[in-house]
Amino acid sequence: MTIHTEQTLDRAAIAAIIKAGGPAQLVSCELDEADLSRLDFTGWSFDKCSLKRTNLTGSNLESTVWTGCRGAFADFRAADLTEAKLQSCDFNNASFRAATLSSALIRSCKMTGADFTDAKALAVTFEETLLIDAKLPSVSFRKLTLNRLDFSRADLRKADFRDAVLDNCSLREANVSDAKFQGADLRTTDLGGLKLQDARAFRGAVISREQAGLLLAELGLTVR
Repeated sequence: MTIHTEQTLDRAAIAAIIKAGGPAQLVSCELDEADLSRLDFTGWSFDKCSLKRTNLTGSNLESTVWTGCRGAFADFRAADLTEAKLQSCDFNNASFRAATLSSALIRSCKMTGADFTDAKALAVTFEETLLIDAKLPSVSFRKLTLNRLDFSRADLRKADFRDAVLDNCSLREANVSDAKFQGADLRTTDLGGLKLQDARAFRGAVISREQAGLLLAELGLTVR
């Protein structure tokens, strides 16, 4: 694996590295606003790189490793992130629309405002990640254990949380219209801001007595 440190790299420079053969490791490199669409980065590592508004549309990012990267508004639309690992990265407002995230690991990341609409997210693992205001419609979390995820104000319409365990997560003011929570364990989850029309989404979920009282209060009912 070739290592490139503290360089500013555009598409031509990246293409030359790819042509040289084998995966590469980029350390503290600047890729801001570069057009890296539809390139093959299989097995590459990105360590503390800057990818602000970088275009990675349709790129092959299978088995890539991202550590401590910053990529506000980066574009991963239709990219293949199968078995990719994202650790301690800041991808606020990035687009992952129609991206493939199968078996990917996203841990301790900031994904505020990120868009996962139409993403293929089979067996994706999210841990200790901010997903505030994120768009996650129809994403399946079925039977997964979700640890310290903040879904506050997120778009979770038609998301599937059946039989999932949400451990110290937040669904405060999230849009859960038509979401499925049957069998989900929500006992340590913040359910604040629930609207009356969304209450039925939690039918069949497991909640604590304290949460039940708070939910009834949110719905304007008095418990005595």
